[in-house]
Formats: sequence, C-alpha cells, structure tokens
Amino acid sequence: MRVLCAAAFIALLTGALLTGAAYAQMPNINLIPEMKSQTPEEIEADKVRDKAYQDSLRKIPDAKTSADPWGAVRSDTPQASAKAAAPKTPAKPRIKTGSNAN
Repeated sequence: MRVLCAAAFIALLTGALLTGAAYAQMPNINLIPEMKSQTPEEIEADKVRDKAYQDSLRKIPDAKTSADPWGAVRSDTPQASAKAAAPKTPAKPRIKTGSNAN
C-alpha cells in the first residue's frame, strides 16, 4: 500500500512540475487591449496620411495591356485543330512472329 501511495505522490509531483514549467513558457497575451483615445493632432495626422495614400493610389496608371508574358509566343490556333487537319496515314498491320505458349 505504501508503494502505491508513493507512486501516486511521485506521479502527481512530476505532473505538477511539468505543467508548471509549461505554464512558465506561455506568453502573457492580453486578448482585450486597452483602447487609447487619440488626440486631435493624431486624428488630423491620420486624415492627412489617408489623403496622401488615396492620392498615391490615383496616380497609378490602369493596366491596358494583357498580363500574358507568353501571348506573343503562342499561336492563335489551338493544337487540337492542327492535329485534326493533318492527313492520317493508315497503320500497317503487325506481322506475328513466333508463338505464344500461354
């Protein structure tokens, strides 16, 4: 009985040490951060920054050409129609030589 109690005590002690070590490695994460109110100067700076960003987006030209780098390399006709247009030659019958003993 003493052996059983000692084994249970050691198991509990080991488990507590392992979970304590694992808990110590966990980062302290605050999922609900405190909200800071912005000063009027910060609000004005955000508006200026947002306006400058929108102006820079308007300066980007629209892409009028296709973005296909292989467009000049490919032909306009698909490969399947080119194969279908080629005349088919009749296949020669195969000549059997030897014997199959299966």
